Amino acid sequence: MSLSILAYLAIILFLGLSAYKAYKYAKMPLHGRMELYPVPKEQGHEYGGSYFEEVEWWNKERKVNHMAELIDMLKEMLFIKKLFDNQRPLWWLSYALHLGIYLLIAWTVLLIVGGLTLLAGGQVSPSSGIWGALIFYLTAFTGLSGLVLATFGSAMLFLRRIFDDTLRKYTTPQEYFNLALLYCATVSGIFVWINDLTFSTAREITANLISFTPFEVSGLLIAHIVILFIMFTYIPLSKMSHYVGKYFSFHKVLWENEPNLRGSAMEKKVEQALARRSTNSWSAPHISGQAPAEE
Repeated sequence: MSLSILAYLAIILFLGLSAYKAYKYAKMPLHGRMELYPVPKEQGHEYGGSYFEEVEWWNKERKVNHMAELIDMLKEMLFIKKLFDNQRPLWWLSYALHLGIYLLIAWTVLLIVGGLTLLAGGQVSPSSGIWGALIFYLTAFTGLSGLVLATFGSAMLFLRRIFDDTLRKYTTPQEYFNLALLYCATVSGIFVWINDLTFSTAREITANLISFTPFEVSGLLIAHIVILFIMFTYIPLSKMSHYVGKYFSFHKVLWENEPNLRGSAMEKKVEQALARRSTNSWSAPHISGQAPAEE
């Protein structure tokens, strides 16, 4: 029962802290607008221009393609496109880690679906019909490939940061800890499930967790769940929470080109930003808000 509570608490903390971080991002003041083109949502200007090129653009209706914006954002989120274009050697290792994490998320969802199937009286096996067989094989594939890729990616990125002269200069202790934590989580999972490559026991444990049914656990499983609890609680508080900030960095920073027209919502945001005073201790007059001394 205590492991069930710990598992649910980890999920609640992960979702709650992630939602709180998204709220904090959403409430941040207007950023320094970059207006980097092309902006995917600007329909008709895919070649790299902008609506600012048009005569009296402020009197014309702006055509915004939100689907193009979403597609471009998904390319970065799912495939890390910018790293692929600019740092191809590093992309292979980074994408191995990210793809492994995506597969492990899918594996977790499949375990929950499989556990619910068992609780509903169904079977999950190669001979239990289309549904049961599909869940069985997809769970095995996503679990095995996800654990291997995530372990390989986290280990190789850790070593790359140690032995690459350039990366080592910019790597903080926290970044080493982040990769080590991911590695420990996946390696402990490999040790737990190495004798259950079809994840039948994992599915039964998931069903027990869902129904709060007591079950026997080994020391390795307890250690694995504790590591997962630490990881799920820590991730939203660390730099690894970029899964939350990715939307805001694209939609509200790189692609924010809403015109600042009189009486518009953007004008109010600009006024609020200009009214903010810096809280740092810089002595420059234009930063401190003090009038420059007369000569």
